[in-house]
Amino acid sequence: MKFSRPEADVFLPNGGDAAQALARTTHLCVIAHQDDIEINAYPAVADCLGRSDRFFTGVVMTNGAGSARTGKFAHVTDAEMQLIRREEQRTAASLGAYNLQLQLAHPSADVKKAGHAGVAADLAAIFGGCRPQVVYLHQPADKHDTHVACFLRCIEALRALPRDQRPVRVLGVEGWRDLDWLADHEKVAMDASAHPELAAKLVGVFESQIAGGKRYDLAAMGRRLANATFFNSHATDQTNAISLAMDLTPLVADETLSVREFTLGHIERLRADVAARLAAMGG
Repeated sequence: MKFSRPEADVFLPNGGDAAQALARTTHLCVIAHQDDIEINAYPAVADCLGRSDRFFTGVVMTNGAGSARTGKFAHVTDAEMQLIRREEQRTAASLGAYNLQLQLAHPSADVKKAGHAGVAADLAAIFGGCRPQVVYLHQPADKHDTHVACFLRCIEALRALPRDQRPVRVLGVEGWRDLDWLADHEKVAMDASAHPELAAKLVGVFESQIAGGKRYDLAAMGRRLANATFFNSHATDQTNAISLAMDLTPLVADETLSVREFTLGHIERLRADVAARLAAMGG
């Protein structure tokens, strides 16, 4: 399995053939940075753990060079940070018993370029090499430019597939903007409570980010707990951890659907909900 950049990393925690591992993938997550899978798409990992009929494959698109850093990582160069983050992602893949972990090592600037040949070719090879039941991507209302660019490149690649080869379900996960603001009937609530010790360990692997100045380990678990508690105001909690997602399937099923209008439609429905509630209460 070859990708456009020589530093791209193909890792099979349990060994074997990469192409065969990709082909058997049932849950595919294509995301921007090392640790994005473990922070934002943990339910996909948990759904496949210990199963002989489900196989999780993680794809990280960028090289992770520009991450914030302080403390013991303050003087680490971008080149050194790329190697550190690659090994952290490999460790997470081993802990989570991933079927396959791919790190494409693109600079963020390349991912942000619509039509970049290397990015497009790599995504075409990945999406064309498997028939997953569910694909997990970033969501279009994220406030991180690289996350949004990664999402767009993936939608472009999925739309380029023949219709009978497109995944039947595509979900956009939380990241640098949560999804609690979605109308309740549009929230996809994914139970993230399974294997809590593993969930914490997976995020804790990324010491370069945590010790480097960002407490993702605490924030990720806090967000899941908050989602579970605040999910329904009139019912007791059904779980202690929920990750929310946006259903992106319509964007893949219909290439004439505008990504911008699809996204803004969710925001307009939130506005209408707020306006109606205020009006009903005399506001």
